[in-house]
Amino acid sequence: MNDYSQLEQRLNYTFKDKQLIIEALTHKSHKKPYNNERLEFLGDAVLDLIVGEYLFKKFPKSNEGVLSKIRASLVNESGFTLLARKLNLGSYIYLSLAEENNNGRDKSSLLSNAFEAIMGAIYLEAGLSVTKKISIKLLEECHPKIDLDTLSKDYKTALQEITQSIYGVTPSYELLGSSGPDHKKEFEIAIVLDGKSIAKAKGKSKKEAQQKAAQIALKEIKK
Repeated sequence: MNDYSQLEQRLNYTFKDKQLIIEALTHKSHKKPYNNERLEFLGDAVLDLIVGEYLFKKFPKSNEGVLSKIRASLVNESGFTLLARKLNLGSYIYLSLAEENNNGRDKSSLLSNAFEAIMGAIYLEAGLSVTKKISIKLLEECHPKIDLDTLSKDYKTALQEITQSIYGVTPSYELLGSSGPDHKKEFEIAIVLDGKSIAKAKGKSKKEAQQKAAQIALKEIKK
């Protein structure tokens, strides 16, 4: 059984019901009568509310559209994976041997889900205010600069807007190929604008590669 006492120290929260933290850390591959999917569902809703309220108060002059964009950049798989890594959450998750051998402890989806489950478990046991204190502290540690420019950066959207206004066309994204083993695949994406390749980038996912390529393309266009 994993020793999750260090995780409780990192969270600055000690579970009274130890079964609750065990359930939150149990991946479905572990083949127990319980897993963390229900707590993940709850944690997702709770975090959506907490981050929404946080941004509402932090940016009193921003409209709904801007706030939604910023929340979407925080409340997602990559955002929660960042917070999970801050907690070293992968070390504590209960997995099957097959999932362990498939680099499960470092998978974004698995880490993100476990983080949501932990927050759902804290909410169940201690309520909203405690969950808010813990999650916002983590959020601010992982994002030292929380402002509109930093958090609402979506390079693909920005590139689409600028190419549409300058050239009257939007870019397309082409997968050039992938390399590496299944658990450590890397994808290469090219951005094609008006029949010409204007940028290339690699990433751990197609989405990440697209964003990196869009960022490069934006720099080239703005030169």
